[in-house]
Amino acid sequence: MQELGTSGAAARARSIYDYGETAIFASAADPRFHMLLYVPPAAADGRKVDLLVAVHGTGRTSAFEFRDGFAEFGLYNDCAVLCPIFPMNVRGDGARSGYKYMQEGDIRYDEILLSMVAEMGGKYGQDWSKFAMFGYSGGGHFSHRFAILHPERLWAVSVGAPGSVTLLDPDRDWWVGVRDLAERFGRPFDPAALARVPVHMVVGGADLETWEITHKPESAYYMDGANDAGETRPERLRSLKASFEAAGVKVSFDELAGVSHDRLKCLGYVKAFLTRTLKEMRA
Repeated sequence: MQELGTSGAAARARSIYDYGETAIFASAADPRFHMLLYVPPAAADGRKVDLLVAVHGTGRTSAFEFRDGFAEFGLYNDCAVLCPIFPMNVRGDGARSGYKYMQEGDIRYDEILLSMVAEMGGKYGQDWSKFAMFGYSGGGHFSHRFAILHPERLWAVSVGAPGSVTLLDPDRDWWVGVRDLAERFGRPFDPAALARVPVHMVVGGADLETWEITHKPESAYYMDGANDAGETRPERLRSLKASFEAAGVKVSFDELAGVSHDRLKCLGYVKAFLTRTLKEMRA
């Protein structure tokens, strides 16, 4: 049997680790953070593909479920899937939820994500100046707040069952409202740009447990108004929908009867939304 030459071995390794379901990569901008991807064959052939960023929940393991769960969608829609991994305890303090609120100490999670997209766009020779985003649970926190901060970077966003929501309230500070967005993040809220983004929201109608999502005065992210959007996840997501619509945003909303906090039962609705949006965008 003839052994693979150096170039042949490199090409084989690239096909195994860099395309299809990829290895886990450390971020060049900050190696504390990682990502894994699905990269469809079209990208290996040098064709343009779009990008979906899918953001994990608090347990982080859904990054793998989302990468694999969206792979078939990516294959048939020429769409890569990038799943960031924002570990717990990244600052050595045991914290779980910093990424959900975009800022944790000196870490700006929105900027980390944008650096990952730029890095992988360069790696694969793609223009991912605009991409879609989906997040569920903790990732639902991230996805709608990223849309508020960076609407110009998105061609679509799907928000799944966040435990807490940021309403577009100009009279309350972040994270409950958007009054101090410019001072905190250097980016004023742009409702016109957000209104141009197709938005989808999805939650189980039986997703009613409140033990993890009720903010108490001693909790890290408690502030006045922290629980005002509702008691349960469906109530809070309906409040977010109303807030977005009041700002001129068109929202597709799926509340799934009989479904509890089950991310995998929501993926089909997300794929349907993204498929419709891609078809309209490419027309």
